[in-house]
Amino acid sequence: MKHVDRKVDRDKHIVEAVVRRFGPVSRVQIYELTRLRPTTISTLVRELLQEGKLVESGPADNPMGRKQTLLHLNGEYGSVVAVEFDEETVVAGVLDLHLRIQEIIKEPTDLSGGLETLLEQLQACARKVIRKSKVSSILGIGIADPGLVDSRRGITTTSSTIEFWKQVPLRQAFETEFKIPTVVESKARAKTVAERMLGAGNKFDNLIYIDYGAGIGAGVIVDGHLLYGQDCAVGEFGHTHVTEGGPACKCGSIGCLEAIAGTGAIVARIRKALAEGAQSQVLSMAAGDVENITAWMVLMAAKAGDKICSNIVAEVANNLGLGVSNLVNLFNPAVVVLDKRLEMAGDLFLDQVLQVVKRQALSNSVAGLSLTFATLGNEPGLLGMGLILLDKHFEIPALRPPRFMIEPVQLMPAAPESTRSAVV
Repeated sequence: MKHVDRKVDRDKHIVEAVVRRFGPVSRVQIYELTRLRPTTISTLVRELLQEGKLVESGPADNPMGRKQTLLHLNGEYGSVVAVEFDEETVVAGVLDLHLRIQEIIKEPTDLSGGLETLLEQLQACARKVIRKSKVSSILGIGIADPGLVDSRRGITTTSSTIEFWKQVPLRQAFETEFKIPTVVESKARAKTVAERMLGAGNKFDNLIYIDYGAGIGAGVIVDGHLLYGQDCAVGEFGHTHVTEGGPACKCGSIGCLEAIAGTGAIVARIRKALAEGAQSQVLSMAAGDVENITAWMVLMAAKAGDKICSNIVAEVANNLGLGVSNLVNLFNPAVVVLDKRLEMAGDLFLDQVLQVVKRQALSNSVAGLSLTFATLGNEPGLLGMGLILLDKHFEIPALRPPRFMIEPVQLMPAAPESTRSAVV
């Protein structure tokens, strides 16, 4: 938590945070929410207006008394930079304080040169989008990483989809390069935050988001709190055990959900079926080259009624449903949100997963459960990192404890009795 030395500084943060959360609001409403003295509120609002952090947006529609002037956050006062990446794509964006994306760039992920090359690409993308946006005040940089992320230390511990991406001090590297506070978060948790606050999660306090791709992650929110765990490893959904035997997983185990139902498993299944003589429209979608086939093509072909693809996708839905059933029993969410890309398979896929969950999970936990596709577009990771950065920036600080409570203090020797009055 941030600390300040003076109460007036804390009160100023409180006013700014209230306007961000509830705005547009009047000074009277700020008083009702904070119980700060009206004169204090007037002084602090005047300072925030002069600094350009707040702006007035016209009179309130109050039915009685003098019309009150409404205040809201100046979205252009500062910006945040967010970077989201996986084994396929790097996306970087600049967002204003209202989470509107001002500029965005995308490019294929460069895995050819190992760790250093990828790190340089991430930093280069951040530089490009900053230069393109021409922003002058950047409050923070956020990185949504596909690996296992120690968010507290800003380090990517390992990744099951990018083999060389291990023990990467991302926060340190970016703060050294840009001299800007940096937050590193797992892509699944960033998307979870975004979907909860801006998308299909509808701000529910108990929610699970499933991030689907070559890896399968989960973000878990219980009673309004995003779960992390001892080593920030909550949500490694893809490495939960689904079946005895089964294919080997990159994590070193056997029978992991990721190895059975991830995008890599889908591609392996369709290529094997085609090699054995099966017919599928997915081959024409890949211009006749099996090497061009992607899991997303298989999902779309299944939705279109392709028989072999429908069978493959039905198995994926069954295995994913078994995994989701375990999550439902463990965390009792109100809503489970599936990665928007799974919507390519159509509503039948959602129904298949739901039927497995209803069959396997506890009836009490399923009774009020909502299972839905995500609703945000192609940049949920950017939006999630923007939310995380702004929540940190607008965090209400605590007053700093007295010095003797937080660090060793050695007092000067007491003055002799004869001179003590002079010291006073």
